[in-house]
Order: sequence, then structure tokens, then C-alpha cells
Amino acid sequence: MPAPSSTTSASAVAARDTPSKSVSKVPAAENTLRILKLLASRRGPMAASNIATALGLPRSSVYHLLGVMEANGFVMHLHEEQRYGLGISAFELSSAYSRQEPLSRLGRPMLASLVDVIGESAHLAVLHGRDVLYIVEERAKNRPSLVTDVGVRLPSHLTASGRAILAALPKSQVRALYPNAAAFSARHETESPIMKYSALSSQLDQVRQRGYATEHGEVTPDFGSIAAAVTDHVGWPTAAVAVTFLEDKLPADQWPALAARVRKVADELSVRIHGRPGPTSSQ
Repeated sequence: MPAPSSTTSASAVAARDTPSKSVSKVPAAENTLRILKLLASRRGPMAASNIATALGLPRSSVYHLLGVMEANGFVMHLHEEQRYGLGISAFELSSAYSRQEPLSRLGRPMLASLVDVIGESAHLAVLHGRDVLYIVEERAKNRPSLVTDVGVRLPSHLTASGRAILAALPKSQVRALYPNAAAFSARHETESPIMKYSALSSQLDQVRQRGYATEHGEVTPDFGSIAAAVTDHVGWPTAAVAVTFLEDKLPADQWPALAARVRKVADELSVRIHGRPGPTSSQ
């Protein structure tokens, strides 16, 4: 899976945010939301003139909308820079989104359906620092207990879920998360094959090429996992869907078929959160 670009071109944003052919009955509301989405996609504040250009809107309309949004705390005007950035009210919306746990609510029934079909346990995880945090687990009937219970954190470089998410991040951010050898750890006496950045980078290149991540007994001996990233509207990884199974019960030649099922669920969840599905395997 290709990593999202650290910057988004004005033309790309404009194309993504261009209204449909049908004329909106509430253009002010629609344009307000377009401005918020544009600011949220950028690394820093923007000048009003650049916002107008990127969205194809009259400058006078943009200034008017920004004034109302500033008065309500959704944008902040940085007077010294003559630019606009997201305000505290936008942050509060983000916090409310997290409190309502939409990923868990949307993902749980999708994982339950996946478990019913494949007969193996599945889970949903998000990145938390250098760890993955498991927020949903659906246990398959008559399958062994796993360490990936809800609320458990594990080093992301050891897990299929973590590798799927890391592969969808910009390489510079992955490097920042793993600046030296001290950032790597193993769970067992047998050392993980990924104990330095070069090994991690090589593994993530394979994940991007295949479109899914794997793990072989590095979390729990004899257990394997397959995972795929859930991505938002700019391709940023918000979570990963994974399945875990006894490796001797699933021959290696069956892994790609199972990965396709996992990838499908991850793509469906991406669409549900108004994101965009990841690319299919290049193999």
C-alpha cells in the first residue's frame, strides 16, 4: 500500500472536494464543510486566497465563511502570518469522535461476519505511539485464547496489524518512530527478525507490494496473523483489520485467499468512515 503524501496538492484537494453536478440547496453549509476538510488535510495553516483557489470559490465568500467559522471557534486566524488554521471547536469535534468509538461500533459487526465465514479469530487495532492498541476482538468458536484482547498494547513492529499501519505511513514518520535500536523489542527468547530499522523498512516494502501484512509467531509461538490497513480520505491509516490462526492449520498457499478476505473487510470499513480503500496486491 502506498504511503500518503506528506503534502496534498491544491489541484488534488480541489478535485476531491469539487461538489457533485447537482446544485446544493445549502451552498454555504457545503462550502463551510469543504473549507474544514481542506484545512484538516494540510500540515499547516493556509492563506484565505489559497483556500479560495484550491476550492474554486470567490475570495469574498471565503472571507465571509472564515469570519463566521472564526467567531464560532472552528478556525483560528493567525494575524502575524495572515493564515487560517483549525480552531478549538474543530478539535472538540475530533475528541467527540474518539469518545463515541465509531471505529469500534462500525468494525465489530464486520469482524463478526468475517469470523463467521473463515472460522478464525479477528481483531481491530489502532496505532498508539510505537504500539498497536486492540479495540475490538471477535473470538472464533473453539479457537484458542489470544493475547490480543481489547485494551492490550503490543509493539507494532512485531504484529501484522502494526506492520499494516506502519506501511501506510510516510517513511519519514516510521523513521521518527524507530530512531535507533532501542526502539525495537522482542517478546520471546527467540529474537524477532525485525530488530533494526533496515529490517523493518524491508518488511514494510513487502507489505506495500502485497497489500497486506503478515506475522509468524513473533507475538505468540505457532500462531500467524494477516492484516490490512483501514485508511481515511487522504490515505492515512486509522486502524488495521487482522485475523490470527494456528499456522499448522493453514497452509502457506491459502494465506493469499485469506488475505483477500481481510483486505475486503478493511476496504469496506474504510468506505464506512468515508475513507478510500487500499490498492490490491501487485502480485
